[in-house]
Amino acid sequence: MKYEIKGGSFPVVVCNVEAEQSVRCQRGAMAWMSDNMEMSTKGGGLGKMFGKALTGESIFENIYTAKGGAGSITFSSGVPGEILPIELNGSNSIIAQKSSYLASDNSVNMEMFFQRKFGTGVFGGEGFIMQKFTGNGTVLIQAGGTLIDYDLQPGQVMIVQTGTLCAMESTVSMDIVSVKGLGNMLAGGEGFFNTKLTGPGKVWLQTMSLIELAGAISPYIATK
Repeated sequence: MKYEIKGGSFPVVVCNVEAEQSVRCQRGAMAWMSDNMEMSTKGGGLGKMFGKALTGESIFENIYTAKGGAGSITFSSGVPGEILPIELNGSNSIIAQKSSYLASDNSVNMEMFFQRKFGTGVFGGEGFIMQKFTGNGTVLIQAGGTLIDYDLQPGQVMIVQTGTLCAMESTVSMDIVSVKGLGNMLAGGEGFFNTKLTGPGKVWLQTMSLIELAGAISPYIATK
């Protein structure tokens, strides 16, 4: 799959696919496509459907296949921010926040990743359930705000605000650390805990999480 990311705060990704090549996407991600793209909707089995529900995705997925020749399909992000393309080569894997999946080659596998550390799951801002991507091909992830990436060396530690983590290589470990000082906890505006990331591996950080976005617009949403 060849792709080109276009747009500003509400980006789209234009994917050009060869004849009989298929791409997958979350429900409602397709914006426009050539008329030879054939759509099919599948659940992928009860276990996978249950896992998708826990990771914030629809239990069904849409598969688009180019019929009779090459085709194109465009996917739009559901949040203001950026679209992150990550290449998987069969030996690497990516862990991402819930509801981050946008689209991928049909050869990419998405499964549930369970955060085993209780404290990290409760206070880490990402929850117990995240998404894990493996296989060969491109996976497209949607992020809030601006994306910044870092390559952490073995043992290198980065402390980030909860919810800032968009994605990371599976070689990176995640934990929580408490904010020092009662006054800092109560009056600092950063909460009681931060997320601790330890290398080696690459991390992608977002400047606005979905929770922060919801909080920013909630005062302007009329309630009945």
